[in-house]
Amino acid sequence: MQTYVKDSLLDWKEEMLKQKKEIDEEYEKVKSDLQLYSIKFSITKQVIQSTINDEIIENIKTSYHRPYEEKFNELKQYIKELDEKRKVFQMFVDKIDKVSESEIVEK
Repeated sequence: MQTYVKDSLLDWKEEMLKQKKEIDEEYEKVKSDLQLYSIKFSITKQVIQSTINDEIIENIKTSYHRPYEEKFNELKQYIKELDEKRKVFQMFVDKIDKVSESEIVEK
């Protein structure tokens, strides 16, 4: 019976690790995208600050700056959500490990 419990916990842990790995991979991708949009947003901001023609400034804001800012903010929110999911799945793994190592399962 106890072997069944340990094996079941191990299977569950593997499932949690698999999901966490998928989240980690998505997190890294979003992190790279966030970095890219941060750079794009920063560059457009610098160009706007260095430009004096109002028509060109508005064109840059409309075509680049605002969309990059929106995407940056969207990615920033998404990475926070992914980070929270990573923490949750890590808690599952840690709790499963703790229970697996306890005397309750071993007895």
